[in-house]
Amino acid sequence: MSLLRVGSLLVEGRRELCLIKNISVGGMLIRPYSHLAEGTRVSIELRQGEPVSGTARWTRGDNVGVEFDEPIDVIGLISTPDNGPRPRKPRIEVSCNGWLREDGYIHRIAVENVSQGGLKVLSTSELPVGADVVVSLSGLPASPGVIRWRSGDTYGVTFNRALSLPELVEWLKDQQEGPPTAV
Repeated sequence: MSLLRVGSLLVEGRRELCLIKNISVGGMLIRPYSHLAEGTRVSIELRQGEPVSGTARWTRGDNVGVEFDEPIDVIGLISTPDNGPRPRKPRIEVSCNGWLREDGYIHRIAVENVSQGGLKVLSTSELPVGADVVVSLSGLPASPGVIRWRSGDTYGVTFNRALSLPELVEWLKDQQEGPPTAV
């Protein structure tokens, strides 16, 4: 079944994003954004909390064929339940600081995770749920959004417009590599 959906790829203990191009009962074709050698064990989530495990069996250009450990229910995996919550875009854990502008005030934030659709942040400043904000992270364009929820000092921010996948992947690579070191 042809499918263009962003997934969360867990490989060798690190989580990153991938593009899932098609899926069948026995495997999937993905576009990872880092090198993935044949024989590498992977786990891929289309929806949070529902991983599918398998092995990279072949590579062709930027594409990788993943064979599942056991057959899956494709329709069950890709469909949205009628009575459940709407699936979230895959999130990647990060640890960086940024800025959040809300009603003329600038607040320093610590980012815990990010997706194309938003992020989870910590802020020592109290922020109102429902407030329109602009998030600024070094290396990404400023992104307008809305504070959707709060739990203590933790907030969920939804972007008004999703970040592009290539842009987010490059930013995540920069975050994993850390700041450049002086020579």
